[in-house]
Amino acid sequence: MYIGNFLHQTNQEEASEAERRHGEFNLIVQAESREAAVRLFKERIQRQRETSGFFEGDCSIFFVELLEFEKIPVTEAMILNFKSIAGDPLMPFIACSIPSGESDACSIFDWNNNGLEVDGKNNKLFLTFKKSC
Repeated sequence: MYIGNFLHQTNQEEASEAERRHGEFNLIVQAESREAAVRLFKERIQRQRETSGFFEGDCSIFFVELLEFEKIPVTEAMILNFKSIAGDPLMPFIACSIPSGESDACSIFDWNNNGLEVDGKNNKLFLTFKKSC
């Protein structure tokens, strides 16, 4: 089983800041390999763009992390995503995937010139859409 963590920016062509959106989402799939999971994620995002208002206008999607599980825990619940946001939504935020007593490694996420930086490094764009005419 694979879980993909994504961040997105939507309607980035809009002049009014109130019309532009950004956020996050997760996708989950049972797949034969990482490559198959990534392909299925991409297909789902493209289908969602065509059939809903989730990824409107000029939209950038960043693939932040791929989690792979052989099985789901049955005796103790597992935290998958923890996010801490300080102050204004324009500020960077800290996020941890699967924090536990053994590991609480977190990353700092920051939007810089409509691009995503993770721990000070540019993150590669996964998908992009332009507003239809």
